[in-house]
Amino acid sequence: MSGRIALRGLSSCAGEVTLPGSKSIANRALLMAALCSNSDSNSGSHSGSAPAVTRVTNLLRSDDTERMLEALTALGVRIELDANDPSQVTVHGCGGDWPYWQANPTATLELFLGNAGTAVRPLTAVLAATVPATAAVVIAGDARMHERPLAALTDTLQAGHASIKFLQQPGYPPLRLGAGLCGGSLQVDGSASSQYISALLMALPLLADDTLLELTGEVVSWPYIELTLAMLRRFGITIAQVSAHEFFIAGGQRYQSPQQYWVEGDASAASYWLAAAAISGGPLTVKGVGADSIQGDIAFADYLAQMGAEVDIQPQQIRVSRQLSEPLQALDADLNAIPDAAMTFATLALFAEGTTNIRNIANWRIKETDRLHAMATELRKVGAQVVEHADGIEITAPAQLQHAEIATYDDHRMAMCFSLLGFSASGVTILDPDCCRKTYPRYFEDFCAVTQTSSKVHRKFTE
Repeated sequence: MSGRIALRGLSSCAGEVTLPGSKSIANRALLMAALCSNSDSNSGSHSGSAPAVTRVTNLLRSDDTERMLEALTALGVRIELDANDPSQVTVHGCGGDWPYWQANPTATLELFLGNAGTAVRPLTAVLAATVPATAAVVIAGDARMHERPLAALTDTLQAGHASIKFLQQPGYPPLRLGAGLCGGSLQVDGSASSQYISALLMALPLLADDTLLELTGEVVSWPYIELTLAMLRRFGITIAQVSAHEFFIAGGQRYQSPQQYWVEGDASAASYWLAAAAISGGPLTVKGVGADSIQGDIAFADYLAQMGAEVDIQPQQIRVSRQLSEPLQALDADLNAIPDAAMTFATLALFAEGTTNIRNIANWRIKETDRLHAMATELRKVGAQVVEHADGIEITAPAQLQHAEIATYDDHRMAMCFSLLGFSASGVTILDPDCCRKTYPRYFEDFCAVTQTSSKVHRKFTE
């Protein structure tokens, strides 16, 4: 079903919002929990280890996490859903000895992962490290996923002797994985996506041999690598950073269950609420992320303060307000470290004085859509002056915004970013708002509940 939501006349965004869990953390936590095994030693074979149980709480239930849950279930992992609280699941770890292949030792398992990059990348690496020698797995997704490159990851896996056959286009899903991955000295190009690095950091401890992993190129989104390292420590994995771009990963390690793992709120999703409060004056308190967060996207709040918002960051919440007599100022910043939250500055630019320049975000082009081109196209519809660069975007607001129908390209962040235009006099119509189901299924319900209007907010769906 396609649909649309028309937003206009929004005058304030105040009160409190509790964020859903982070999809990036959720899918890592589910996979790490599935890899857990009870052991008195962090060495030796995985075979025969007793399963470990991890209760994952505040789990976001969205398209991306559903794809991971489906994949783990297909691999034979026992997952118990809480009948009274869908945000809680119990995962029975198998230590990398997947029950599916225990029962079907020579089978080829096919996994369909939609457009869930946070499932495709880590599963590709982890399964390359754990698929039995007699078996194989096919990893596939939807049409857009088959356009999203995996070469930086698969090149490293093939250099480590993993068996990989591309079924359509070299360097892209779908692909067939077999056994053979070994440790040693490996390199990975980190200039396209930090997810390739995170995937390897999750997989390489499972190998029998030690690995020295060197990161090449200009590494993007470094905070996500730090997030992965922090989570690995919680699950008993030790990785030594021996230089700025080198990691030593001891082989033969076992994931150890922390028993319970709370998924903190989605810091990328927080950006829409914090921006809405900055536009309207707030005050709004966003709960679920704060100074204690392991997500780099909380840096969004610091940049928001540079633009003129009043920001108070507590351990697990952020409060934003602004004196409406003081206009927001345009931002000029290298946002390579926070590419997802950086998108919100593109629409926030329409409420700021001056030209906003978002730099060093080339990896927008390999996300759910080519976000640089999509953002430039849709901003021009509302009258903005836009200069699209190979790795950045410049935006100058018009004297008066125009109403437009915003295409979302099946990209949840496009939909949520453009909700901010509901605070303009002209309003906005957003097509296919339900694409938010990827990470924040209730976003527009929550948005309409928290924002106050001077006129009616409409939502209507069309077939």
